[in-house]
Amino acid sequence: MRFIAYIFALLAGMALSFEGAIYGELGKNIGKLETSFYNFIVGAIILGLLWLFFGRGNLSYVVKAPKWSLLGGVLGVVYLTAIVISIPFVGVGITMVAVIIGQLIMSMVIEHFGWLGTNKVKMNREKVLAVISMMIALILVN
Repeated sequence: MRFIAYIFALLAGMALSFEGAIYGELGKNIGKLETSFYNFIVGAIILGLLWLFFGRGNLSYVVKAPKWSLLGGVLGVVYLTAIVISIPFVGVGITMVAVIIGQLIMSMVIEHFGWLGTNKVKMNREKVLAVISMMIALILVN
């Protein structure tokens, strides 16, 4: 099962790069914020249909959920809009590598302190060196 999770994560990363390239181009044509808005409208329609036919959860729980756990929607808007703005200037590759570096840094901090209900996983020298290596690679590729 763990191998399948890696495959899904790899495919998600590939899809994000493809999506970023598409939305970078769309942003040139219809506008950056309009592109993000389009993404979320289409996504809401598709997810609404999927939820209607396959949903098994309890959407009404959203009013009882911890308020900090509702920030995901805001962060999704920030993430996608930043990508739509960045790609026309620095390209898909540089943007995605920078996104991955940001994700790694924040993931290490979150896990190190056990924030947001995650298991604590201590930062170590190897992880820090891996991020520094990626930063060097980003500089060299740029």
